[in-house]
Amino acid sequence: MMNLKAYKTINRIAGPLIFVEKTHPVGYGEIVKIQLENGETRMGQVLDTSRNIVVVQSFEGTSGIDKRASVRFLGDVLRLKVSGDILGRILDGRGEPIDGGPGIIPEDELDVNGASINPYARSPPRDFIQTGISTIDGMNTLVRGQKLPIFSGSGLPHNDIALQIARQAKVVDQKENFAVVFAAMGITNEESKKFIREFEETGALERATIFLNLADDPAVERLITPRLALTTAEYLAYEKDMHVLVILTDMTNYCESLREIGSARREIPGRRGYPGYMYTDLATLYERAGMIKGRKGSITQIPILTMIGDDITHPIPDLTGYITEGQIVLSRDLHRKGIYPSVDVLPSLSRLMNLGIGKGKTREDHKQASDQLYAAYAEGRELRGLVSIVGEEALSDRDKAFLKFADAFEEKFVNQGLREDRSIETTMNLTWELLSAIPEHDLTRISADFKKKYYIKDKGEKKE
Repeated sequence: MMNLKAYKTINRIAGPLIFVEKTHPVGYGEIVKIQLENGETRMGQVLDTSRNIVVVQSFEGTSGIDKRASVRFLGDVLRLKVSGDILGRILDGRGEPIDGGPGIIPEDELDVNGASINPYARSPPRDFIQTGISTIDGMNTLVRGQKLPIFSGSGLPHNDIALQIARQAKVVDQKENFAVVFAAMGITNEESKKFIREFEETGALERATIFLNLADDPAVERLITPRLALTTAEYLAYEKDMHVLVILTDMTNYCESLREIGSARREIPGRRGYPGYMYTDLATLYERAGMIKGRKGSITQIPILTMIGDDITHPIPDLTGYITEGQIVLSRDLHRKGIYPSVDVLPSLSRLMNLGIGKGKTREDHKQASDQLYAAYAEGRELRGLVSIVGEEALSDRDKAFLKFADAFEEKFVNQGLREDRSIETTMNLTWELLSAIPEHDLTRISADFKKKYYIKDKGEKKE
């Protein structure tokens, strides 16, 4: 029989943390029931444990809790109730339904802490996921089982991009079930309503599970929300054989909560006040994406984070970049020009792109055409700086072609509608439409065979 003794040995309360003395041996992550003198009950979780003191984080905050409250350790970890009916549901940051529907009748109750996938058991990602966004599909391709973050900035349209990907993402030409798990952390009530409305109106809710943690919810709940989302994804992927896309926004709010908790625990801070273990903590989330040998399902992850001060060297994007397999970077300059989705392809990268493109997956010319787009746009961007010094009249005809290409690339390729779902074929055709504005002999990254087949001459149709 487990020990359910109630302890009235609260030593100190700091922020969302309660420090309890003289307990029996308690496990890390154990669930706690906190009983206030007025009869109110709150739930918490063991954050740290030692010989003399146990640190408990209260899910509902510590307002109204004093040293006369009692603490009872329940001998189990936080678990999420899961079943196939979890699809189509909207839950709060603690996994409780907020859509007016009934409670979830569980087929299982899973430990939300999960585990990173053993590298030996990983199956290499290889299948192309079409997001319908040209800058991602064409130049920074998302592959099933990948973790590909979006680096954004305050005021940039990362939430709109997240919703567009959630609506449009699909594994092309495959009949397997595809699902989206969407977790929003630290969002405003207005943003929450927007997310719900978008999912309901577009019908995307039918294949999605949504977790919403609001800005005025306790900080400790923000640490639980992504773990609930990933636990849901693991259940759908490995028990229901589904291909799951997990979108986590905003990881900066998550890390700010980590810093707040660390400060309340009086930990020695690391870079810019964030805990020294933030890298490890983020890895426990990001490394839960992937494919497992012998399992049909998969988990693909798109974490979204806002770079504080647009600084890509800030600890949050810096550490995220070490763990994940590339990044999609949003540009404030493109956003000011009115270009959506304002993806800057030059600092963006998908390290697994080559595994998911090519003949039989996207198109045979995908790799070479993408490389040429990148090279031509980079040259055009450099020439803009030169024009500001010497003027456009001083440029050669070749330079003028690349300068014109950079403008057309942003206006036609990068820029697309909020609800415009481009197929990979549409993206590749648009690629050649743009490249054909450059003299054929200047396309140095494309083979003669592909130029012969796809290069458009005299504004005619592509050659066959």
